[in-house]
Amino acid sequence: MSLPVKDQLRYWGIVAVVIVLVLYLLGDVLLPFVIGGAIAYFVDPVADRLEKWGLSRSAATAVITIASVLLFVLTMVMIVPVLVAQMIDLVNTLPQLFQDFRTFVSTHFPSVLDRGSNAHQIIASVGEMLKSRTGEFLQTIAGSVGSAVNVVLLLVIVPVVSVYLLLDWDRMIARIDQLLPLDHAPVIRRLAGEIDAVLASFVRGMGTVCLILGTYYAVALMLVGLQFGLVVGLIAGLVTFIPYLGALIGGALAIGLALFQFWGDWFSIGLVAAIFAIGQVVEGNLLTPKLVGSSVGLHPVWLLLALSVFGALFGFVGMLVAVPVAAALGVLARFATAQYLGSRLYRGLAGQDTE
Repeated sequence: MSLPVKDQLRYWGIVAVVIVLVLYLLGDVLLPFVIGGAIAYFVDPVADRLEKWGLSRSAATAVITIASVLLFVLTMVMIVPVLVAQMIDLVNTLPQLFQDFRTFVSTHFPSVLDRGSNAHQIIASVGEMLKSRTGEFLQTIAGSVGSAVNVVLLLVIVPVVSVYLLLDWDRMIARIDQLLPLDHAPVIRRLAGEIDAVLASFVRGMGTVCLILGTYYAVALMLVGLQFGLVVGLIAGLVTFIPYLGALIGGALAIGLALFQFWGDWFSIGLVAAIFAIGQVVEGNLLTPKLVGSSVGLHPVWLLLALSVFGALFGFVGMLVAVPVAAALGVLARFATAQYLGSRLYRGLAGQDTE
């Protein structure tokens, strides 16, 4: 005899509470395993495709591992030194940029620097707020990543975890499928399939979009001659998974830097603006429809809420699991809505009369 619904809800509620507590208490310890699992999930379709071509699971995993190591070494040799050098130059140049900005403002908008003006007070208050928030943000990063997880261990554990998970991925999924409660297995499989479809479209699709756009922005800005173009392109690519935010942040940063570097050369400034305009057009009309699709169902506001809530509760690990959890909750919410629309609670007596 199956358990009553009330008892089932109690048991599954206990499981959910235990998972949340584990994430809260062991978030930093779980970081390399979460990253390793995400990597394994991301490249599992590649392994499946190699298996269809005749390779065994072990051989497919070995090919992916070797290719990933070569790509990592190539990135470390060719891109990371330039990126680090540009970031150091940017930090060292910030005081001069701020001084140039003050000179520009004093020349064209002298009233802003008048200590009695409202504009000056607003800018001063915003500056103080950003200064305090920046300190808190850096402390949060240092506390959640730097103090709890050694970078060397992270670089060692993540590849090992991802390789083992990729090797055993299909067996793990089959074993989990065997453990599903028999009464609810068909519904759980259907919901899991929908969640996987959403994640596959969003995580893998948007990951590819971020990589393409980040590379495009970085290369195009460097060809134009913009200082710190590689850093700006990296930032714009990283936040592209939230629609319009990558272009807004990257475009504002790039155009701001271009104004200081190319002041008076309006053609170069226009080129920088055109780079981001073209990127938005290509993303909205080509990359996102082809690689992500229109049926993902993850609204940008829902993504921002999930990232904010999980980041505040569980730190950096929470931000990593925010997108999968948001996708799962979205699928479950649509399922619950469909169940509600077909229930007596919604239909009531009026619904019974129409049957």
